[in-house]
Amino acid sequence: GQLVESGGGLVQPGDSLNLSCSASGFPFSSYTMMWDRQVPGGKRELIAHIGGGSNTGRIVYADAVKGRFTASRNNAKNMVFLQMNGVKIEDTTVYYCRVYIQRDYWGKGTQVTVSS
Repeated sequence: GQLVESGGGLVQPGDSLNLSCSASGFPFSSYTMMWDRQVPGGKRELIAHIGGGSNTGRIVYADAVKGRFTASRNNAKNMVFLQMNGVKIEDTTVYYCRVYIQRDYWGKGTQVTVSS
């Protein structure tokens, strides 16, 4: 699978930002998609899980973003989105979308920087 994230940038605390991920190379609607973000030490943490296939419509968020971020998908366009509201300085990092097809696939990520 191929994934391409976009929409990152420099914003101020409290602002909103909408990330997008375009997917290709696999039957998109059948697969659960995830949004991850990089944490110190180089690892990535799962922040949103957007169900596909029989789990379509099921979305789960990490506590750190619950109530502020909204994930969604458009199966007709093979895209997933992450609407980020009320961003905080600690949201600064690289954001990735991910799909698991026998192994994890990520895009190259999009940088979000929150600074006053």
